[in-house]
Amino acid sequence: MRSLYVIAHPEATHHVERVVGGWHDSHLTASGRTAAASIARALRERIPEGADVELISSDLRRARQTAQAAGELLGVEPVLDRRLREKSYGEAEGRPQEWLDRRFVPPPAEGDRMNHHEGVTGSETRGECARRVYAVMDELLGRPAAHQVVVTHGFALTFVVAAWIKMPFESLHSVSFRAPSGSITVLREDDFFHNRQVVSLGDVRHLG
Repeated sequence: MRSLYVIAHPEATHHVERVVGGWHDSHLTASGRTAAASIARALRERIPEGADVELISSDLRRARQTAQAAGELLGVEPVLDRRLREKSYGEAEGRPQEWLDRRFVPPPAEGDRMNHHEGVTGSETRGECARRVYAVMDELLGRPAAHQVVVTHGFALTFVVAAWIKMPFESLHSVSFRAPSGSITVLREDDFFHNRQVVSLGDVRHLG
């Protein structure tokens, strides 16, 4: 049995400052740090003592702080991987959200959504973000740990789940798995049928 716990980092300073996140290296707020501790306790309750655990995280500070809180209770050091970062918004990052909103070019309803450029210099396309997340998931799922924890961001989380259910890359143009900040998504694969389940998506009960 393999269990994968996907964490969307909790509240960070860019949320309350109403600035664009992306690769802007914001940090957890006081509320976010409290939520990170709750996430860590929830993981400790789910993962047996002495179990084989792997913890991998985006290297951005808000995700790293979340992973460090979990690692302390689980007794494992987080491995940082920049491929789990949020989608980059280029020169918009750290600027007021309204600055991005005025320049943002939304993707078309049909057509080449994966390579659509949103009009901001230096920003990633949906496809560029998806490719790097798929690459790290291919490596992660090739390793035998019974319990794996992935700490990432709201937009990138969609591609973590999509990779888990083996969704073909060319089908990712419109998919979105919504999980709120501070949530835990639980994915599980059984040893007999090798079915990959989405047990829960965006669970926030641990936050009270």
